[in-house]
Amino acid sequence: MSKRIAILGSTGSIGTQALEVVDAHPGDFEVEVLTANNNVDLLIEQAKKYNPNTIVIGNKDKYQQLSDALIDTDVKVYAGDEAIAQVVQISTVDIVLTAMVGFSGLVPTVNAIKAGKHIALANKETLVVAGDIITQLALENKVSILPVDSEHSAIFQCLAGEFHNPIEKILLTASGGPFRGKKVDFLRKVTRCQALNHPNWTMGDKITIDSASMMNKGLEAIEARWLFNVKPDDIEVVVHPQSIVHSLVQFEDGSIKAQLGLPDMRLPIQYAMTFPQRLKADFPRFNFMDYPELTFEKADVKVFRNLDLAYQAMKKGGNMPCILNAANEIAVDGFLKQKIGFVEMSDVIEKTMMTATIVEKPSLDDYLQSNDEARSIAEEIIKNK
Repeated sequence: MSKRIAILGSTGSIGTQALEVVDAHPGDFEVEVLTANNNVDLLIEQAKKYNPNTIVIGNKDKYQQLSDALIDTDVKVYAGDEAIAQVVQISTVDIVLTAMVGFSGLVPTVNAIKAGKHIALANKETLVVAGDIITQLALENKVSILPVDSEHSAIFQCLAGEFHNPIEKILLTASGGPFRGKKVDFLRKVTRCQALNHPNWTMGDKITIDSASMMNKGLEAIEARWLFNVKPDDIEVVVHPQSIVHSLVQFEDGSIKAQLGLPDMRLPIQYAMTFPQRLKADFPRFNFMDYPELTFEKADVKVFRNLDLAYQAMKKGGNMPCILNAANEIAVDGFLKQKIGFVEMSDVIEKTMMTATIVEKPSLDDYLQSNDEARSIAEEIIKNK
């Protein structure tokens, strides 16, 4: 029986690769919902190809163009963030792939869980911002959260058959990004173009900058804390430039399991969409002879301060990870628009964390308010630079 899927963020890197997985397995999936924020031309193309039940464009200014293009089809067309948050609840959806960027994925994920939909999670910020609420909701609604990030998928795969065995340590691997081994003086002069040139992965602009600053790995550590119910001190980031070992799990007896593969996001996407089955795939195979050396290094948190800030936020708890995430989104946007330098992103985030209101046991409304407050603070810091 085919799985009926909703893809939130279908025009982005994860969304388009998810549709490649659908193409490779005709009959195994039905595309029920597609959403995009702004890329109306690609969304129109996808709607005509997959004929989903419903599509939503976040940018309301693009609604008329979208509606006119699909007037001769049966596809229902909506616009706006509220529509995205609501469409995940329709009865014809079995699993929701959340591939939206940043904080915007939180409310749709909450609604999908409340509606009993299983989640294929590519939006790490959802767990970074409100991991306590999301995991509790999933438990109450008997919903599975299946990780799509290659690192968390690797951990999840290593835990297959081991869920009764306590984890001693999670080892999250990081490529190190384009500036691995560089010093702060070099980073002060980094350009937008240099930061967007990742050595191993092809991703959207925001996540590529996060990878270059190592904030992405900090966010992944917070995500892992909630996905796998471990303490912050039991998560270690290890730099692995080849991106072949996607992550490792160490158990109480000292044994370590690792998941290996070429850097190809289609594999973890497919695993999340098909779990507990593994469908045959024609992805390129890893060959040890092509990688005679796999190397590992300690992450330099003095140079890449964002990683240290993320660990501070994780240990502080409460709404601090939400503050961190909001400040980072504003800082990355400021860097991409060339308002601040690469190193200054960490300054903006740190100052925001020191200024924003702390809530020890936040509700969902508290998280929404914290996000707004932290964004305003970070924007003001950048404005005054």
